[in-house]
Amino acid sequence: MSQTLPTAYRSTMVGTLRREDAGAEVRLAGWVHRRRDLGGLVFVDLRDRSGRIQLSFGPESTPPEVLDRARRLSAEDVVAVRGVVRERPAASVNPELPTGEVEVQVSALDVLAAAETPPIPVAASPGDELPAEELRLRYRYLDLRRDDLQRALALRHRALQVVRAHLSREGFYEIETPMLTRRTPEGARDYLVPSRVHPGEFYALPQSPQIYKQLLMVAGYDRYFQIARCLRDEDLRADRQPEFTQIDAEMSFVSEEDVFGVGERLMAALWREVLGVELELPFPRLTYREAIERYGTDKPDLRFGMEFLDVTDVLREADFRIFQETRGTGLRIRGIRAPGGAALSRKELDQLTDIAKAAGAAGALWVRRGDDGLAGQFAKALDGALAERFLARTGLEVGDLFVVVVGRYRLAPVVPESHEGTTDAHRLGGAEVALDALRRHLGDRLGLRDPSRHAWAWVTEFPLFEWDVEANRLVAAHHPFTSPLPQDVPVLERYTAEGPPSPEAARALFDEGLRSRAYDAVYNGNEMASGSIRIHDQALQRHVFRAIGLSEEEARAKFGFLLEAFRYGPPPHGGFAFGFDRLVMLLAGASSLRDVIAFPKTTAARALFEGAPSPVEARDLRELHIAVLDEKGS
Repeated sequence: MSQTLPTAYRSTMVGTLRREDAGAEVRLAGWVHRRRDLGGLVFVDLRDRSGRIQLSFGPESTPPEVLDRARRLSAEDVVAVRGVVRERPAASVNPELPTGEVEVQVSALDVLAAAETPPIPVAASPGDELPAEELRLRYRYLDLRRDDLQRALALRHRALQVVRAHLSREGFYEIETPMLTRRTPEGARDYLVPSRVHPGEFYALPQSPQIYKQLLMVAGYDRYFQIARCLRDEDLRADRQPEFTQIDAEMSFVSEEDVFGVGERLMAALWREVLGVELELPFPRLTYREAIERYGTDKPDLRFGMEFLDVTDVLREADFRIFQETRGTGLRIRGIRAPGGAALSRKELDQLTDIAKAAGAAGALWVRRGDDGLAGQFAKALDGALAERFLARTGLEVGDLFVVVVGRYRLAPVVPESHEGTTDAHRLGGAEVALDALRRHLGDRLGLRDPSRHAWAWVTEFPLFEWDVEANRLVAAHHPFTSPLPQDVPVLERYTAEGPPSPEAARALFDEGLRSRAYDAVYNGNEMASGSIRIHDQALQRHVFRAIGLSEEEARAKFGFLLEAFRYGPPPHGGFAFGFDRLVMLLAGASSLRDVIAFPKTTAARALFEGAPSPVEARDLRELHIAVLDEKGS
């Protein structure tokens, strides 16, 4: 319920008025949402952040000069009024507004600020087409007046309070960490800030508070959290911001299950307080390998089934050229069973190939089962015993559709028929991206991705390393402080016993497929959080640094302050970071991160209404001891 928040200009917020307030004299202030002039009567919808109320101006209740002033009001004028709350006649009650049973008969009106005609509409109705996003961002202060954005930012505030209260109850201290820090490697590109008093030296804006939160564990604070602002200078995607907010947490003397428990209870509190939904705990767990094998992605949507099925050994025997060409290669034939998919039209079935091609595959093939048997692109190649094996493997029932994609699959079982097949299958995959796209598309088309369901899961045991093709070296998949899985530590130590491995040995180490104690929280097909159990053993940390090509001297130069702290008794520790903007977006039912951030950037990392970034005068640059070069470097 809205607070009244009385001030010098108002006795209450407009959205608080109800039928029980009838007869009360009130003072209100806000913006003119709409004006309707019916000749003898004038009606004005007055708006503030709490909602809207109808004001009525008429000859029986309003002085003539006030009525005349009301007729000249424009949209977005800022006004203050005084009047009496009255019940609206039954025929004029507005059931869409909480205040719809009452109106205020106005006796006094002051125009506090006149408004020009807004360049974008503020009083949009549901279903109205909005202006182009660039225009809305240019006039963001007007766009923020819209009901949708007001509700989204109110929800954001509420979610923040839930997070702070819940983590405080769980024993966490909220501690701020620096915004001006040291540049560290092995992550995205930093935003650099030149130092005026230290010529030629730069601060970096934090990509995350990673090192600081680990230092807080070394310092004995046991449980830390922060609603952290993070900045990354990276190539942007459609729904990514250069500055963003995360719920950052770290805790000592914990295992993965301890961290999962905290994260699950936090999400349960958010869903309960904001949506009134009780989440089922604990969340399911599946390893990275299981996720890729079963769903083709490390952020699977678990609201529906349609798991990947490997039919290579069955369909290779079919008299069908595309399937026969997989023999003697590392190519696999995998597919999904879509319940009820046989009812799709031929046009919809042809669209499946376009979806697969857009995701990087050569195409998709399908077969469906009807009352008369199998029909489709490779149905004629399935007969007799082969058809029986296919139906037994896929579980295809009457009315179902089966879609296959032929290609390389990461981590898929590989028959060692060639050198190419055994060595490259796990790293040259990509067909799983297409099959995942088809799974999601068919899930939507067949109504299987129920928006009322809330499917959370933890994905665990991510790869410890990735291979940087351009640099021809190993890089940390998560960050270099992520602990390897204990079972894989001996392999790591064997390759790094004498120092950084050669490029050939590093590639061999990558081929070992070492796993980490990193994990993600996934919700309805969205990655919501990432975290890991950190390395707290100096010797193990040294082996990881060696694996990514850092000598002892380079490690000290880049991470010396952390390594020095680890000489004085670091506890076992781990944590997570939930993407707060994305959480709010999903809680609000918004379609874009920009709909839940007050002042977002465009996809080109520009702030349109204030015109940032912008050029800086030469004299200001000289004070910072820097210069701007043209493309030729002069």
